[in-house]
Amino acid sequence: MIKVGVAGYGVIGQRLADGVAAQGDMELVGVADVAPTLAVRALHERGMPYKLFTAMPEKKSLLTDVGIPVSGTLEDLVQQVDIMLDATNAGVGAKNKELYLKYNKKAVFQGGEKNNVADVFFHGYANYEDGVGADYLKLTSCNTTGLVRAIDAIDRAVGVRRTALTIIRRVADPGDYHRGLTNALKVDHAPSHQAVDLMTIMPHVEATGILVHTPVTHGHIITPLVVTKQGITKAKLLEIFHAHPRVRVVRLEDGFEGNASLFRYARDLGNPRGDMYEIAVWEESIVMSGDDIMFAINIPQEAVVIPESIDAVRAALKLQTTREEGTSKTNEYLKLKAR
Repeated sequence: MIKVGVAGYGVIGQRLADGVAAQGDMELVGVADVAPTLAVRALHERGMPYKLFTAMPEKKSLLTDVGIPVSGTLEDLVQQVDIMLDATNAGVGAKNKELYLKYNKKAVFQGGEKNNVADVFFHGYANYEDGVGADYLKLTSCNTTGLVRAIDAIDRAVGVRRTALTIIRRVADPGDYHRGLTNALKVDHAPSHQAVDLMTIMPHVEATGILVHTPVTHGHIITPLVVTKQGITKAKLLEIFHAHPRVRVVRLEDGFEGNASLFRYARDLGNPRGDMYEIAVWEESIVMSGDDIMFAINIPQEAVVIPESIDAVRAALKLQTTREEGTSKTNEYLKLKAR
């Protein structure tokens, strides 16, 4: 049984902990954080299903003074695991790496860290084999993770020459106030980092893109225009996406009018926190432009990276050494299936 620890119990860390706990061949040893955030307080009120370690021993009293039990320090946690999933704020993971190196422990970092923190810039479907046996892997961002899923699926079926993206990006996660209250759209420099990151993961595909920040919280929407090598039809694209366990095809006709519809549907399904691991493709958004094809996908930013993070654990520790075996095992435990 592989032993896993999670550093940072925030938006991603909570979900990583739940995702690892669902794996039949992994044991979640515990999670580490600094302060009694709402997530940590909720963990305590739930009866502490996961052991909590303090990431800063000198600030342990922040937790214990409000009655939250602490099982040790981050350093203690690192010594008890085979691999760490680091979901701390950007820059903190790079500092934590010194601790992972000290105890010769593997680690997986999230998209906010710089690429040089890891040996492999990783995606479970696009370059799983590159991560096999690697000590330090870094995930792509939420947008890039979902985007690469879609482009990789098309590429494996008919080959992709290039893609041009428009990314409508949520400005903050639900419950966050650090971006303030806004009533504006903001255009980023082009090309967007998601296009650049896609080319890093899939260097044979040309990509460019424009990103627009929007004052919403529930999901990003990306509209890729894809140029394929063999040609493609709407029927073929639907076949590709229906066969992918981490892609959900939805229809406007059925009431999936936008990002909020998907968030509400996830809650109605009983998914914890309203999470959805799959990206969603709107069937009615698929349109041909000459020989090229265009479509719209929804990226549930809080949970979309969890399956690929677990894939990274499988690859790094050689639980499975091929993309097909590794992603299939993750999908099995997360109950993801083709639809």
